[in-house]
Amino acid sequence: MRKRHREVNLPEVTQQDAVCPVSIPSPGLSAQTGLQKIWGAVHCQVCPGAPAWPGSPWHEEMGLLLLVALLLLPGSYGLPFYNGFYYSNSANDQNPGNGHGKDLLNGVKLVVETPEETLFTYQGASVILPCRYHYEPALGSPRRVRIKWWKLSENGGPEKDVLVAIGLRHRSFGDYQGRVHLRQEKEHDVSLEIQDLRLEDYGRYRCEVIDGLEDESGLVELELRGVVFPYQSPNGRYQLNFHEGQQVCAEQGAVVASFEQLFRAWEEGLDWCNAGWLQDATVQYPIMLPRQSCGGPGLAPGVRSYGPRHRRLHRYDVFCFATALKGRVYYLEHPEKLTLTEAREACQEDDATIAKVGQLFAAWKFHGLDRCDAGWLADGSVRYPVVHPHPNCGPPEPGVRSFGFPDPQSRLYGVYCYRQH
Repeated sequence: MRKRHREVNLPEVTQQDAVCPVSIPSPGLSAQTGLQKIWGAVHCQVCPGAPAWPGSPWHEEMGLLLLVALLLLPGSYGLPFYNGFYYSNSANDQNPGNGHGKDLLNGVKLVVETPEETLFTYQGASVILPCRYHYEPALGSPRRVRIKWWKLSENGGPEKDVLVAIGLRHRSFGDYQGRVHLRQEKEHDVSLEIQDLRLEDYGRYRCEVIDGLEDESGLVELELRGVVFPYQSPNGRYQLNFHEGQQVCAEQGAVVASFEQLFRAWEEGLDWCNAGWLQDATVQYPIMLPRQSCGGPGLAPGVRSYGPRHRRLHRYDVFCFATALKGRVYYLEHPEKLTLTEAREACQEDDATIAKVGQLFAAWKFHGLDRCDAGWLADGSVRYPVVHPHPNCGPPEPGVRSFGFPDPQSRLYGVYCYRQH
């Protein structure tokens, strides 16, 4: 049935009064809508005096031109998808640089290899995260691939881009700038080297190899060798919200410990009855010897959890994590005992600084620092490390003993200093 159109009388508009808006069709418009928009723009801007109704000779002559214009629009059918790299739709394209050649379409598999075991290192060191790729079956000629390394999110935080590379061109991001590069010493070797490791560098990294529309990836887990220690505020037990816990750990040369780090410390014998913040904002504590004052003797040993807590409103202690040192912690031999201020000055006179709590724990854990002399630390606490327990030196277990936070003016203690190599 032929559609009937209602006639509407409009006021006459002269060419001088006409306004011809030009609109470019968006990728979501249909081909018919896009053609209509182009037609209106061309008729108004190019030939305002030409007939605009379908079927006119001028209309037919412009048809092919408009069709070509429509095909060039973003999102038009028949063109390859573009996202910064060019992909060919031709199954016969054999150009090894286009990222989607004949080889992959014929069943060649891209394989990425990374180590299954966790890599362990320490703060300030350099480490290589191994990653290699190959094709099955092997290809006869090299292909141009894109490499991307990023750090996976931890405890709900954002993922972090580390490095992207194409050939010899690469770009690093954020805190990794100037500290990372690809090894590429052998063919298909895209291992990542990180220099001057920081406390926050530990975690899981993904190595992704992108060959056109094909991509494969592998995980590398990096752990820093370190020690977990509980920390209380100078004001007493359970005085820190989550953000304050982060701050005091940083002030002691450490970071808030993860659950994995606390669990590993429990496996190594850590027993502590005060609950503390962890990196994921849960509150937990490790128990080796169940007892009445720590949940009751009927509960099994393990890491006990209060679950997630409000980061600002709730208050607990905190578990910190410090890594192995590049320097040396030592007890300063001094002819007399010192106040806290005198202790700081004495370390400076010895070309050192007063040691932080995390540094003392790391020296005890990794360097075997064993001393029965109590000394000031940077936070105003007094502690001493014992590796081999002996009489008149505290409990029979090894550990770092604490005298709390004495009066800063008291002259009853020595000092532990730290000198960086």
